[in-house]
Amino acid sequence: MTGSPTLVVPDTSVIIDGSLSKLILSGKLKNCEIITPIAVLDELQAQASKHRESGFLGLEELKRLGNLKADFGVTLSYKGEKPTLEDIRLAGSGRIDAIIRDVARKLNGTLYTADYVQALVAEALGVSVSYIPIEVKTDAFEFEQYFDETTLSIHLKEEVPPRAKKGKPGEFKLVEVGTEPLTRVAMKTIMNEISEAARVTERSVIEIKKDGAQVIQLGSYRIAMTRPPFSDALEVTVVRPIVKLGMDDYKLSEKLIEKIRSRAEGIVVAGPPGSGKTTFASSLANYFAEQGKVVKTFESPKELQVSRKVTQYGPLEQDFSNSAEILLLVRPDYTIFDEVRKEKDFQTFADMRLAGVGMVGVVHASDPISAVQRFIGRVELGMITNIIDTIIFLTGGVISKVYELRLSVKVPTGMIEADLARPVIDVLDFEDGKLEFEIYTFGDENVIIPVSTIKKAGNAMKRLAADRIREMVRRFDPKAVVDVVSDGRAIIKVDKSIIPKIIGRKGVVISDLEDTLGIKIDVEATLPSLGEVIPFDMRETGNSLDLIFKTGGIGKLINFYVENDFLFSATVGRKGKIKVSKSSELGKRLLNTILINGEVKAVLQA
Repeated sequence: MTGSPTLVVPDTSVIIDGSLSKLILSGKLKNCEIITPIAVLDELQAQASKHRESGFLGLEELKRLGNLKADFGVTLSYKGEKPTLEDIRLAGSGRIDAIIRDVARKLNGTLYTADYVQALVAEALGVSVSYIPIEVKTDAFEFEQYFDETTLSIHLKEEVPPRAKKGKPGEFKLVEVGTEPLTRVAMKTIMNEISEAARVTERSVIEIKKDGAQVIQLGSYRIAMTRPPFSDALEVTVVRPIVKLGMDDYKLSEKLIEKIRSRAEGIVVAGPPGSGKTTFASSLANYFAEQGKVVKTFESPKELQVSRKVTQYGPLEQDFSNSAEILLLVRPDYTIFDEVRKEKDFQTFADMRLAGVGMVGVVHASDPISAVQRFIGRVELGMITNIIDTIIFLTGGVISKVYELRLSVKVPTGMIEADLARPVIDVLDFEDGKLEFEIYTFGDENVIIPVSTIKKAGNAMKRLAADRIREMVRRFDPKAVVDVVSDGRAIIKVDKSIIPKIIGRKGVVISDLEDTLGIKIDVEATLPSLGEVIPFDMRETGNSLDLIFKTGGIGKLINFYVENDFLFSATVGRKGKIKVSKSSELGKRLLNTILINGEVKAVLQA
């Protein structure tokens, strides 16, 4: 398929590769006429307009050919039809290639191409072809000169000296690995090498390709390349994993090893960037594979360092939900989902876990509990423990915290009324079983409460406040009852005749007591002075709060008080209920009062 024709018709691939100018400079191509199809020029212009490197390379080659023609006896011209909008739309199906072949056939010229498929089709159609394979560098890349055995990543930018992160996950320094700023030519050389190698190297893939940005997995290197207008200059970041650890290297407790081996099937590996999450996830994948499990991964880009027993999948048609459909037919025991970020990623993770697949998800989080928060709102709260049972948090490449999640139905810590029982997610320290957080729905909101800290501080404060108040009111009423209902509020119940003495003239006595203890104090009569206080239950039903009176209230007017302040009046209906909308001001105040363990009194109007 080679020759030295007098009439050369190049296609887009050979122009981008720069082969024609090399042939002319080497003397292998001379005394010829180069006729470039208009379709080639249009395609290169379109690529350059989208800030793709190939477009700029092709246009620069055409410029070089124009400069060479006078000195080497070569003529250069443009012929052929301009592609229509329909041709452009079908370019991915080979329509532009067909137009270029037609130009070569009509002119009786030789088609020069670096595209093997294009060459085969042209030969089949009887078109003269010169196939010039692209010589692509697949090792010893320019950027590799900046790597050594301690380098985690290199950071190359136009007009800036090359820099590298050296050390290990969680413990690294950014240092300069060159003295001279990188020129635009040097940056283009590095970027061209990477792009071409990714196109032809078997174990490489272009993960993301957008205007001004590309993410490429080139062997073990994860490479991000950007150019204006997305970035202010040409930039290349190359990351290479240098640490490959086994489970033994993490010095896990026997209890945690046993849970991972036998019971943990909804694991979240969390931590801040650079904390070693991916390294640990790789270790888990290899550990499960060694245990005789079928293990797959979801990655984009593919950077987990796993054994050949583990199959690495990317997003099928740019969507992991499509990958999940295939994976469920493969029936894996475990799937490692690296970098769960997008809304659909969380949904896919949940769907696969609920389908019975053991899942390990890697997420970015600043602290352990934030890893759970990433799922709240994306997954129904009551289903979270069916999806996640273990949180493993890493900092500096070391496991610093492990949480276990369990679902129970109970009254949340700090609440008093039994009617407030609800599903609660208990977040426990895995090693000692200590309850540290509770997650539940209150009103229309999902709340995360740090139980252990609040519980300890609240109980101590309540005991101290109650003792101090008793001491100070004993001289007024030795039978006074003190009830510390929350961290910031207490109720003193005394004989009605004692109330003026405790309050004092203009409230001086009670104010001094409140200032001393730092707590709000309400004084009530042992026998209600507002009227007959009647019991009621409060329940949440949809968007309403139901105030339920079991006895003595039907058809009667009830006055409601919060902290002895009048709130509203209402008549009890035939079913013994009063409904209050949770979105109303009254409903919001009732909810807030319950949340701080305040007291709502229902007083039967005389």
